Amino acid sequence: MAITLTSIAHQRVQRFVQSTPGALGLRFGVTRTGCSGWGHVTDLARDERAGDTVFEDQGVRIYVDADSLALVDGTEIDFGKQGLGETFLFNNPNATAECGCGESFTTSADAA
Repeated sequence: MAITLTSIAHQRVQRFVQSTPGALGLRFGVTRTGCSGWGHVTDLARDERAGDTVFEDQGVRIYVDADSLALVDGTEIDFGKQGLGETFLFNNPNATAECGCGESFTTSADAA
């Protein structure tokens, strides 16, 4: 599969990368958080780490660590309004449920 960016997310990531010296692309993964278990995390990638899988979409490189890959593979990253602000939004086909506030998600593997 792959990690993809909508056109608006692509514009935002490209702007962040171009304005940050040493940035190579977007680092995307998950962390344990919230009431459902997993939360998406993004940061600028400044290096390629052992075990990373690197996707490229519209010229933007997306770095995913080995522990996160199965949980985010196939995700489309968007950027838009949420509440009073703007943020990255995630259409993750691996998420089977989200907590009420949308901060975290569960996968079918979590239920096993």
